Amino acid sequence: MKTDMTRRNFLKKGAAAAAVIAFPNIILANSAISHSEKRLSLYNIHTGESVRALFWSEGAYVEEEIAALNRLLRDFRTGDVKPMDLRLFDLLHDLQGRLGAEKSPFHIISGYRSPKTNDYLRQHTHGVAKHSLHMEGKASDIRLPGVELTHLRNAALHLRRGGVGFYPKSNFVHVDTGRVRHW
Repeated sequence: MKTDMTRRNFLKKGAAAAAVIAFPNIILANSAISHSEKRLSLYNIHTGESVRALFWSEGAYVEEEIAALNRLLRDFRTGDVKPMDLRLFDLLHDLQGRLGAEKSPFHIISGYRSPKTNDYLRQHTHGVAKHSLHMEGKASDIRLPGVELTHLRNAALHLRRGGVGFYPKSNFVHVDTGRVRHW
């Protein structure tokens, strides 16, 4: 067996081997993601709408399904729809999987919030941030029927993929794709 050991081939093979050694989790994660499907089931408690979406398939996000998820997560007070951060959908999918609740829909209390809605909530309720990540499409307030709220919070904390707020009196957990923090 003849091996072509030109400098260029050696560097190509060396770089690939170095990447696998240096970043094995990234390489494995990317290869696993490219062959999997991701589904998400959501129910908007304010509009009564449900969506069960296959939002990732054959290595890519499915545009029509993402649009359906964005619509369900719209600001129900104004009707404004904003593209949500795709990492939020990945986070919710991973939470459902971690909790063994892939077929149970998340109940959505709040997804996208227009600046107008956010200002209104800041004036009439407590704990609404002036620069809320809801206004950027990077946050959702959720609960998962059949799963204790503390288990949902703990699973979200364990993922370390953004902010996690715990609101037991209001019966929801806030998750976002901002920096890792909790309250």
